[in-house]
Amino acid sequence: MNDIQKQRMIQGMEKLNLNLEVNQLIQFEQYLDLLNEWNKKMNLTAIKDPDEMITHHFLDSATCSLHPSYNDCKKILDLGTGAGFPGIPLKILFPEQYFTLMDSLKKRLTFLEVVKQSLNLDNLELIHARAEEGARKNEYREQFDAVVSRAVASLPTLLEYTIPFIKVNGWFFCQKGPLWKEEIEDAKKAMQVLSVKLEDSMEVKVPFTDLNHQLLVFRKTAATQKTYPRKAGTPSKKPIMN
Repeated sequence: MNDIQKQRMIQGMEKLNLNLEVNQLIQFEQYLDLLNEWNKKMNLTAIKDPDEMITHHFLDSATCSLHPSYNDCKKILDLGTGAGFPGIPLKILFPEQYFTLMDSLKKRLTFLEVVKQSLNLDNLELIHARAEEGARKNEYREQFDAVVSRAVASLPTLLEYTIPFIKVNGWFFCQKGPLWKEEIEDAKKAMQVLSVKLEDSMEVKVPFTDLNHQLLVFRKTAATQKTYPRKAGTPSKKPIMN
């Protein structure tokens, strides 16, 4: 990270009302270096430009924490983490939180293990599993205060993936684009079946970009029926719809 990029990181986080300690900036710098290095040998992210990685990955991931309820969460799952988004930036920003990063692709987790060791990230667990399989294991089912995810999936599908992991009265923080209202309409049946309520929505602007998201904040109101999630592939092929 050059000096201009460091200033962009600091100022961008300040615009999100987040303050970076010196050691946190160093960790982001190490993470950026590792992303650039590993991206040359495997396709971790389509974004190759370091400036865009800072805005579209680091700052964008940080916006998942902007709702007040996030601060009450101690144990968080990043589902479909990919190259570590939003989980690694959030872990750097909130070192006291316990994070589990889950992904279906083993080679991504190999990269994340290097990130974990290089950045000395404590209380960070890496799990190789599909969502439909992980949610059936007792050690993960209804064990998390919150799930965060930037996974690209329709909201009915995404809810079936995520909600089984969340404790009753826990939270799901989800970034959605301009069609978020239509997705909520499509997800009404899934929300009913999975006992989850849309508690809030926030318009979020990512600093130094033209990216605008809607941060959807869901709260789980009752235990998930044992039939969910359905077997691998079904939530995406046959989402719970009206």
